[in-house]
Amino acid sequence: MAGADLDAFMAQHGLDEGFRRTAELVCEPLAARAHRRRLDRKRPAVIGLCGAQGSGKSTIARYAKLLLEGRGVRTVALSLDDFYLTHEARQRLAREVHPLLAVRGPPGTHDVALCGAVIDQLRTAGKVALPRFDKATDNRSPRGTWETLKSPVDVVIVEGWCVGAVAQGAAALATPVNGLERDHDPDGVWRTYVNNQLDGPYQYLFARLQDLVLLEAPSFEVVAGWRAEQEAKLRLLGGGGMSDAAIALFVAHYERLTRWILAEMPGRADWVITLDAQRSPYV
Repeated sequence: MAGADLDAFMAQHGLDEGFRRTAELVCEPLAARAHRRRLDRKRPAVIGLCGAQGSGKSTIARYAKLLLEGRGVRTVALSLDDFYLTHEARQRLAREVHPLLAVRGPPGTHDVALCGAVIDQLRTAGKVALPRFDKATDNRSPRGTWETLKSPVDVVIVEGWCVGAVAQGAAALATPVNGLERDHDPDGVWRTYVNNQLDGPYQYLFARLQDLVLLEAPSFEVVAGWRAEQEAKLRLLGGGGMSDAAIALFVAHYERLTRWILAEMPGRADWVITLDAQRSPYV
């Protein structure tokens, strides 16, 4: 893709000059890798991109998609965030299983069956409607607003903070990792439900991945700082944004699995991209 196209992409998404390094060292190789999988398998390739909150996975997936399309490779970038259960469904889980399931994000709060069905449809002939989730309303966007496209496509990139993750052993659940678990899940009901969902329905979804790419953050503490930066920008732009206390409470829902992914996934991912605290990839 021409330099002018990269400039336009950076301007559109408000990216600083540091993204040029990410484009060269991550997006270009990711696009080439996906295209190679498509050619080798002679059928649509499904690439998983795992990255903690604030790691830049959505932006990387979008630019890799543009690179592929510039080469005539029909590509769809799916975000796991667009497959959250509806607000009503999560409220029902909160009543019937555990109150913490009202908060979207952890395994158990996504419609993994829908996500799997969309991926399957993207690999076969027909038309596919791509779900969208509106975080402002904490609910799925009306079906009439979903993008519809013709399938099959050549490459599907599935990005999300827990894409490709595996469950922990039961013994690891016994000890709370933070105050949220200690105070709001003392009996381990929530974290056991999340772990069981990850071990069951999510593995059926992740079995569709032919390549697993990990954006490896330096630590959970850095990830929490990235989220705080995002919210601070929102506040400066007048778009609301959570307070520091609200951020700490929110990221606590992600802490256990984020730490587990950073400890476990690098040993089995197909490609690990190590990031520094500024989200810049190491060579």
